[in-house]
Amino acid sequence: MQCLSIAPSLLEVLPLVVVMVAGPQILSAIFLSTSDEWRRNSAAFVAGAALSITLIISVTYVLGIGAVGQGTSNTTFSAIILVVLLVAMIYTYRTRATAEPPTWMGKLGTATPQFSFRLGFLLLGFFPTNLLTSVAVGSYLAATGARWVDALPFVFATLLVLGTPALVLLAFGERAEAALPKARNWMETNSWVVNEVVIVFFIGLSLSNLLG
Repeated sequence: MQCLSIAPSLLEVLPLVVVMVAGPQILSAIFLSTSDEWRRNSAAFVAGAALSITLIISVTYVLGIGAVGQGTSNTTFSAIILVVLLVAMIYTYRTRATAEPPTWMGKLGTATPQFSFRLGFLLLGFFPTNLLTSVAVGSYLAATGARWVDALPFVFATLLVLGTPALVLLAFGERAEAALPKARNWMETNSWVVNEVVIVFFIGLSLSNLLG
C-alpha cells in the first residue's frame, strides 16, 4: 500500500525533469559532448549536477519535514509549490525573447573537467528555474509524506537526460556528431515552449491537489 500511495507523487514530480534540462542545461551537455575532452567533461558536468540537485532537494526536504512536524498542512505546501511553478512559468515567458545561449557557451569546446563540474553544479542547482524546481520537488515529497529516496528517480532521470548526448555519441559515433548540432539548434528555438507546456501540466496537477 505504501508503494501505491507514493506512486502519484512520483508521477507528478518526474515531468519536472523537462523543466530541469530544457534550455542552456541540455545545450551545455551537447556542447560538452563535442568538446576536446568530451568523455571527462560530460562525466564531470553530470557529477556536478548530481551534487547540487541532491543537495537542494535534501535541504528542502528536511526543512519541509520539520514544518510538517510543526503542524504545517499539506494544503499550505501545495500552495507554495503552485506559487513556485507560477513564478517559473512567468520567468520562462518573460525571458523567451532572450532565451539564447550565453556567451560563455562558446568556450565549452575547449572546457576542462574542472570547469565542467562547476558548470554542472551551478547551472543545474542555481539557475532560477532549476532552483525553483528542486525546491518544489523536495517540498512536495515532504508534504506528501514520501521518503527522501523517492526523490532519486527524479534526480536519476535528470542526470540521464543530461548524459544522453555523450551516451548517443558513444553509441553512434560519427552519425551522432552530425545529429547533435541539429538537436542543439532545435532546443535553442523551442526550449521555452517545452518548459511552458510541462509547467502548465504540473500546475494543473497542483491545482487538483488543492481543490480535490
